[in-house]
Amino acid sequence: MLSVGNTAFILICTALVFIMIPGLALFYGGLGRRKNMVNNMMNSAFIMGLGIVLYMLVGYSLSFGEGGGNFIGSLKNFGLIGITKDSLTGLLPTFAFMAFQMMFALITPAIITGSIAGRMKFKALFFFIALWSIFVYYPLAHMVWGGGLIGGNIGALDFAGGDVVHISSGTTGLILAILLGKRVGYDHTSYRIHNVPFVFLGMGLLWFGWFGFNAGSALEANGLAAHAFMTTAISAATAMLVWMLIDVIKQGKVTLIGACTGVIAGLVGITPAAGFVDMWAALLIGITVSPVCYFGIALIKRVFKIDDALDAFGCHGIGGIWGGILTGVFVNPVINGGRYGLIFGQTAQFVAQIKGILVTFAIVIVGTLLCAGIVSVFMPLRVEKKEELIGLDISEHGENAYPSFTGLD
Repeated sequence: MLSVGNTAFILICTALVFIMIPGLALFYGGLGRRKNMVNNMMNSAFIMGLGIVLYMLVGYSLSFGEGGGNFIGSLKNFGLIGITKDSLTGLLPTFAFMAFQMMFALITPAIITGSIAGRMKFKALFFFIALWSIFVYYPLAHMVWGGGLIGGNIGALDFAGGDVVHISSGTTGLILAILLGKRVGYDHTSYRIHNVPFVFLGMGLLWFGWFGFNAGSALEANGLAAHAFMTTAISAATAMLVWMLIDVIKQGKVTLIGACTGVIAGLVGITPAAGFVDMWAALLIGITVSPVCYFGIALIKRVFKIDDALDAFGCHGIGGIWGGILTGVFVNPVINGGRYGLIFGQTAQFVAQIKGILVTFAIVIVGTLLCAGIVSVFMPLRVEKKEELIGLDISEHGENAYPSFTGLD
């Protein structure tokens, strides 16, 4: 039976998740260089168009449609065939459930673009994202939330997207960063964050939307949604404070960029666990995820010398892995099912979490290399050196974010 209250709640949460995409565009745009501001924002913006059309045609059917097996759904609902305004998924109109899940399919590939900022051809990125959505994201959504291998057979828990959203996007970004190579002058040029206020505004919109992201994943306006809302707030706030403390210890000063990054790390870390762990566990996730991401970023950039430009893997990949592992440590089945976590003396759920993460890695690595390989047959993945030095705003889009102002660099 249709629930009007649940429907209204999910549609509001859907709109909250949607606002995360322009929020991410501002966040990435501000973190990058001035000459790439338009490109960094456009890399998120175009997905709002491409992602919705793809999801309507094949995304929903491959993720949650009728039929399918362990790895991917079917095409029985291609183009939303067989679904009407009276179709129900649980207590929701199927279109409401679909719209909510569609927003996850938009924000996930947008996260990837942080790793390749400043050097990937826009045309190549466009076709890569289209292929990646089909070969990586939709299968993962089915495997975790659609009754497939990870959520169904393995029994791994992922409340709102640790595997599906953050590990997949972060790992993909890392692979692309390796394939593309470093930005010109990376080893001897100081890359300055050009617009700190935009970063803060982007973080604010992301945090705002994340409440819909996590609370909405309860799929009902109930106590579980309120629980996920609070664990989200606690983890993000705690991670922010811990990152500020690390800034003081390492640099002697608190930075706004550090505080914003801490919030994102805390949000990523709690995402898989939000509806499965107690409030004290959310606090511990927030406390631990910031140092893990902070030193993980340093390891990637300083030791492995990988140019993960805006730290997509450093925050989303590492934070998602850590959150998925700690879900297996702290899960309390009294809250929302699953099995008791490692801290309660049981290992089964912890092992399932590790297996789920490993399967996610395998799917993402193979799928990303396949998609990048297909695109590279038809066009170069990276811009020319001259175009990179000019800036992708001019070379790729013919636009300038600040046409009458030459400061900020």
